Amino acid sequence: MTAAACNTIDSDRIPAYPVNINLTPQGNWDVYGVAGIGDSRCFVRDERRPSNFPWTAQTRTGYGGVLLVRGNDVFTNESDVPLAYDMACPVECRQSVRVEMTEIEGKPLPMAQCPVCKSVYDVLMGAGRPVAGPALTDNYGLRIYQCYPPANGMGGYLITNRQ
Repeated sequence: MTAAACNTIDSDRIPAYPVNINLTPQGNWDVYGVAGIGDSRCFVRDERRPSNFPWTAQTRTGYGGVLLVRGNDVFTNESDVPLAYDMACPVECRQSVRVEMTEIEGKPLPMAQCPVCKSVYDVLMGAGRPVAGPALTDNYGLRIYQCYPPANGMGGYLITNRQ
């Protein structure tokens, strides 16, 4: 194993379950999306969370649910973009143990934290990378999902794990 491999974040520890959340057209995005840096929303199909979301037979929310946040995409260097992650903590590896957005002392923006192992993840500017707790020690990051505008130009975003 090389030294570079030691710094690699494992974002695939959580099983790859289907993800398909349609937040189009723009009106749906305005109601269920995230507006500004640090805003977040959780989608959990089995719990019908949010309760007033127009759930369909095609809607899928991954292994532990989907955490949608407004942040900065470190892969494209774009700012103020929607980002999506699986809510299941990769240390705990259970569908029912989900990260929650919280204020962390000494951090200017909210982060996601596991209520069980207390691992902290940077979901706004760090691509779900661990910043504290066992996840940092083990190099476990949150599973990342894709957010992209629809090809039809109707506004809003689609969240998926399909290429």
